[in-house]
Amino acid sequence: MELTTVWFILIAVLWTGYLVLEGFDFGVGMLLGVLPHKQDRERERRVMINTIGPVWDGNEVWLLTAGGATFAAFPEWYATLFSGFYLPLLLILLALIVRVVAFEWRGKIDDDRWRAWADRALVVGSWVPAVLWGVAFANIVRGVELDADHQYVGGFWALLNPFALLGGATTALIFLTHGASFLALKSDGEIRTRAAALAARLAPVTLAVAAVWAIWAQVSYSDAAWTWAAVAVAAVALVVLVVSTRARREGRAFVASAVTIVAAVVLIFGSLFPDVMPALDPANSLTVTNASSTHYTLVVMTWVAVILTPLVLLYQGWTYWVFRKRVSTAHIPASIGLTFDRKPVTTGPAAEDR
Repeated sequence: MELTTVWFILIAVLWTGYLVLEGFDFGVGMLLGVLPHKQDRERERRVMINTIGPVWDGNEVWLLTAGGATFAAFPEWYATLFSGFYLPLLLILLALIVRVVAFEWRGKIDDDRWRAWADRALVVGSWVPAVLWGVAFANIVRGVELDADHQYVGGFWALLNPFALLGGATTALIFLTHGASFLALKSDGEIRTRAAALAARLAPVTLAVAAVWAIWAQVSYSDAAWTWAAVAVAAVALVVLVVSTRARREGRAFVASAVTIVAAVVLIFGSLFPDVMPALDPANSLTVTNASSTHYTLVVMTWVAVILTPLVLLYQGWTYWVFRKRVSTAHIPASIGLTFDRKPVTTGPAAEDR
């Protein structure tokens, strides 16, 4: 197998890790505004945040690695993708930055309005990437307008076609269900019950929307017959997800949603190969051959990956093992953030006397 093919597969694996792991982070953030009960909203929101608190930043490393691997292994692909999809990728980046700030600073000040703004940032910072990643990948599968120099010439609004918008709806629903299943698996008490019930309601809708998008992608944009196997695996996983959420089998439901995401990535990258970014005019498409780095670069990258990847996987696996227990409101201590007295601002003689 040529190294260009190896690195195409490795990049697909990195995206799989990112979407499976960060997918439930997005789902939890998307549900932050609707799942907690009004009577104990703050403590339940803290339960939700604490289920992903020890792992969310580690999950985002997969995105950095996928982007770095793309830049090093396929610089032409990286250049065309990040210049042509500049605006949607910038929106994703801004959303992720806002989300990071909200995670890190939410508990620094013990004030309801401060936390409310942080919660809004978490919700928006989760919804925007969840939708736009689906839009971006759907456009890559569909093909985009590239000229003979492999420059994107389609404009922003060309990216908002029906197939891409359905892709955005698909990823948003999958991440919502994935996040609800994760919450049911990692939390306890009333939040666990509500998360399980919500996952049961979301699963059939996710099955319907994802099935339409996957069949559309396979029939219209895939030349590989074997990717029907990925469609079949996704369909079976979604059916298992529906059955498991109704039966309150939380672990099985979470695995089923994870398998769905894996199958979706296999379908996407399997439909692309040997292209990495197909053009509407096939003569202008970027392939694993014309977009790749030199052979020597790929050899060095391969040795680095062989040495370091097992260490990273072991460390992340250990992190999940350490923080494997459920979280409930009983585990949430009182806030220890800074407090400020809100004194009214006065003017006139009274202010001068002070």
